[in-house]
Amino acid sequence: MPGLGAILTAIVTPFDAAGGVDEQALVALMRHLAANGSDGFVVCGTTGEAATLDDDEHLRVIEVAVEAKPPGTTIVAGVGSNDTRHAVALTEGACERGADALLSVNPYYNRPNRRGIIAHYREVSRVADRPIVLYNIPQRTGSDMPNDLLAELAQLDHIEAVKQANNDNLAPVDGLRIYAGNDEILARVLDMGEPGGILTSSHIVGLEMRRMVDEPDERAAIHKSLLPVFEAMSVAPAAVANKTALNLLGHNVGAPRLPYVECDEQETATIRAMLTERGLLVGAAA
Repeated sequence: MPGLGAILTAIVTPFDAAGGVDEQALVALMRHLAANGSDGFVVCGTTGEAATLDDDEHLRVIEVAVEAKPPGTTIVAGVGSNDTRHAVALTEGACERGADALLSVNPYYNRPNRRGIIAHYREVSRVADRPIVLYNIPQRTGSDMPNDLLAELAQLDHIEAVKQANNDNLAPVDGLRIYAGNDEILARVLDMGEPGGILTSSHIVGLEMRRMVDEPDERAAIHKSLLPVFEAMSVAPAAVANKTALNLLGHNVGAPRLPYVECDEQETATIRAMLTERGLLVGAAA
């Protein structure tokens, strides 16, 4: 599997005042994050509000990210859907636009059984020509992919890693590399000898998360120091909390799309207090 990097930021999708995708803000944010610890970006994921992007927007975001990615960084494109035909179409589109890898969540809402999940990924893998990272997040999909199923899926062409967002499942899986799907398990994943994580707090503390990779002797201490960040950023969905933090820090990424709503005063105060405590608001728009 080509090296995708260790700190992969599940990047927000900036929107302009009219609610459209703000391509210039996306490129500016990628550059900022690349200079602050990110090795690559997952675009059109949950934090990127993929659920509210139409297909033209979705594929355009991938295209812009690939064309403008900072030197040395990678682009992982979210291509998941609960409609296999749609997932196949997004997979083909992301490959055509040059994404380095693909992030594919198991079907949500309709919650197919094990045979259905395998059949779904067989169709996705058939049209892919680059690495696929599975995405196991039962709190959003309504169904878990246990590790024995992940190992079975690893036998399909191009399926080479999993973003593991079920902390209870965190263990080696035959045939797959493991990426932390929750920020708070990055240290555990790195201690397992796995590549890194697909993260959201790296929007604001990317350099510290980068140090967790580069300074293993300090990893436990850095992890402990970041727990208040993870807690503060959990006051709202990741897309909402990170947009709030970024806007406070002077990065104009706009508001989330409905059904997400902006942080209320109390939630914003919690995030602002955390940023202030870490000295991040110095010189930024408060």
